[in-house]
Amino acid sequence: MNDGPAGELRISDDKSLLHLDTVLGFLSRSYWASKRSKGRIMKSIDNSICYGAYIGDQQVAFARIVTDGATMYWLCDVFVDERYRGMNIGKKLIEAIVRSDELKDLMGILGTKDAHSLYEQYDFELDQERMMRRMPDFIRNMTSS
Repeated sequence: MNDGPAGELRISDDKSLLHLDTVLGFLSRSYWASKRSKGRIMKSIDNSICYGAYIGDQQVAFARIVTDGATMYWLCDVFVDERYRGMNIGKKLIEAIVRSDELKDLMGILGTKDAHSLYEQYDFELDQERMMRRMPDFIRNMTSS
């Protein structure tokens, strides 16, 4: 997306740049993905568009996009490393995603527990009346045993 010298923020959708240990580590600590296995996370990365944000050689943020490429995308697994929060990195990452040629004309959806104000800045709207979800069997079965 934008390439700068070491020390400047770079955002890229090149998966070869991802620091997989960083992504796996953060997702394993997140409230939304902590029950996913490493294999499941790796498969989700393989089958998605992934964005990383980098300062020098350090990956400082990540986002994953699932799309049909024609009508919609699901924005998920967004994180900014705790040490780099408050530096507008999340805003720059979301801006790069929603303005990308590949996604800008598609409907975007996402789920968040605590970042509504961030996404509202990029024209995401709360829609509690239409959205539904079905949890995967492996999670539903955990709670019933």
